[in-house]
Amino acid sequence: MQVDHDVPLATLTTMRVGGPAQRLVTVTTTDELVDAVREVDDADEPLLVISGGSNLVIADEGFAGTVVVVRTSGAQVESQDLCGGAFVRVAAGEPWDGLVERAVEEGWAGIEALSGIPGLTGATPVQNVGAYGQEVAQTIAQVRVYDRHEGRVRTFTSSDCAFAYRHSAFKGTDRYVVLDVAFQLEVGDLSRPVAYAALADGLGVELGARVPLADARAAVLEQRRQRGMVLDPQDHDTWSCGSFFTNPILDEEGWEELARRATARLGAQGPVPPRFAAGEGLVKTSAAWLIDKAGFGKGFGMPGPAALSTRHPLAVTNRGPASAADVVALARQVRDGVQETFGVTLVNEPVFVGHSL
Repeated sequence: MQVDHDVPLATLTTMRVGGPAQRLVTVTTTDELVDAVREVDDADEPLLVISGGSNLVIADEGFAGTVVVVRTSGAQVESQDLCGGAFVRVAAGEPWDGLVERAVEEGWAGIEALSGIPGLTGATPVQNVGAYGQEVAQTIAQVRVYDRHEGRVRTFTSSDCAFAYRHSAFKGTDRYVVLDVAFQLEVGDLSRPVAYAALADGLGVELGARVPLADARAAVLEQRRQRGMVLDPQDHDTWSCGSFFTNPILDEEGWEELARRATARLGAQGPVPPRFAAGEGLVKTSAAWLIDKAGFGKGFGMPGPAALSTRHPLAVTNRGPASAADVVALARQVRDGVQETFGVTLVNEPVFVGHSL
């Protein structure tokens, strides 16, 4: 493993903000990852584990402890047949979109709608990453972790992971470090049924249709590019954490209050908040809609240093010179504005290190 000191963390995140790490350890094998975490825990020192950095906002002061950077690699096919599908175990440090690309080439269906999402495979179960009608919870069979409380390696089955919308048993705790993820994927040439209206429109098919895997991936990448959600060093709309806020889930009383406030602001003939079923007695609505209708449209805050994406109001972006404080200030302004306007408190999707919203 490689050990460095006083390394700027901004270069390790897609938001490109964050001060230096007191000590930075880069690991390339699973054994090194476990050893590095155990060493820090034995010394009772602060620990931050970074994989792809696509879901982190690190304070300008940096991190006064050890940062472990996960650079493990490998994807092993443990079994494959038409009946049981492909059982593929993937190292935590394997780039996620590279795995999706390989799945499309190999004829493994189930993650094609998750094309173009930045970051590494080990982060996907933590957030239960999802987009365009798919979530990793639909295909994850096992997650192998190092349990810092028990000091041992454990394997979680899918049912143990407590997957929910953008949530899992691994989120909101520093207890578990993901080592590898096993996926159970369908073997075939066609995608899983298309479950997102805009994607179906882009493909020219009905919802629920199956299309060639390569076509599904290309259509998803096109949708994401239109929204500035495919990483490009030259495009400041992609200097972000993607969707900065999760879509709110409300009970019926909360939904009625939102509808009342929307009518008061937009008029009885105005647009109504999007409404999606989210379980018994629960309603999911669109964070992007709330942000836009509260007065924070695309490009709000331009020219920066931090501003909302010029293509998507849900993304807080770094226009080049932004600090972490700039990013947090803008996100706080948007969150508080939506709360004041609609009575809904948005929840940040990225993890904050060294500060809070």
